[in-house]
Amino acid sequence: MITEQEFTNIYNLHASKIHRLCLGYASGNNELAKEWHQETFIKVWKYRNSFKGKSSVDTWIYRIAVNVCLGDLRKPRKNITINEDLLPNSSNDDDNDNDEKNIKKMYYCIDQLNEQNRALILLELENIPQATIANTVGLAHGTLRTRLSRIRKSLLKCIKNGK
Repeated sequence: MITEQEFTNIYNLHASKIHRLCLGYASGNNELAKEWHQETFIKVWKYRNSFKGKSSVDTWIYRIAVNVCLGDLRKPRKNITINEDLLPNSSNDDDNDNDEKNIKKMYYCIDQLNEQNRALILLELENIPQATIANTVGLAHGTLRTRLSRIRKSLLKCIKNGK
């Protein structure tokens, strides 16, 4: 059982990572990311007594967050609009924004991935240990490493070519 103090510590430790994870699924829509972030921690609190410690708390929370995001994206009533600033051909006259443009291109390319690959790379971008990611999504560690390598190559190609 997770106490109120433990929950507060868990929230403080994981809140920013979960928000960024949700932001990746929301294609840059900050309001939607905040909604999913909040729903994730509501579920963490609501189901705190069901956490049995078979995995790490990190793995449990990331799985809840991924499920919240994917569950909401699968609902037909929800219409997610892509933030126009994330499109690779967005015009910005300021040459000092190359890094920002590359980041936007990267998130656009991530948005093109299938659900599982998007989850894998978003977790990887948060510097979550690969063993934790493997446990979260139920893959063998070797399989995860191979998949992440392929995803990185695909993203690099997309970022360079805009496809």
